[in-house]
Amino acid sequence: MTDSATGQAGTRRRGAVLEAAILDAAWDQVLEAGVAGFTFDAVAARAHTSKPVLYRRWPSRQELLVATLHRQLLGDPLVVPDLGSLRDEMICLLHEGNRKRFRFISVFGSLGVVLDGSPISFAELRAKAIGGTRLTVETIIARARGRGEITVDLPPRVTGLPFELLRGEVLMTMHPLSEESITTIVDEVFLPLVSAYQNGLAGADAD
Repeated sequence: MTDSATGQAGTRRRGAVLEAAILDAAWDQVLEAGVAGFTFDAVAARAHTSKPVLYRRWPSRQELLVATLHRQLLGDPLVVPDLGSLRDEMICLLHEGNRKRFRFISVFGSLGVVLDGSPISFAELRAKAIGGTRLTVETIIARARGRGEITVDLPPRVTGLPFELLRGEVLMTMHPLSEESITTIVDEVFLPLVSAYQNGLAGADAD
């Protein structure tokens, strides 16, 4: 038996078309009602389909939420061009994240509601949903190595720190970061830390 559902225009939707419609409806539900209001009943009604259609694809509420976040993230990835310097590219990344990921970060702050009593941990859900950001950071670091700006190994906690600080401030304030905050993260936190590793003042080689 194949899944199908009727859209608002009366057309039958199947396969990838139906799945995309469900996930778009699921994202609208998250934005309107928050994670607490993210239920199979609500998503099915918004997508003009049935709960069994959802359950056949995503057996749990958690899996549906992860799939929803993945679709949104993959549809609007963080793209940082080669700007010629580590500083400029990291600032660009934070601007991109500030603009494109503010709503996602707000959703992540409420994930505990969904995960209550679930075998899926917050760390697992977070890793699945935002793995693309790490790939973008790795690209920036690789370009900096190619230019000779970085010549030592930097721990993932260091390279990922700027975006983690952005996430943390958004979760605390529920507002996007200011231009000044973004510049401060890069110029007063990240780059001095990179310099400390470069000069042997931090890391395994530090005295």
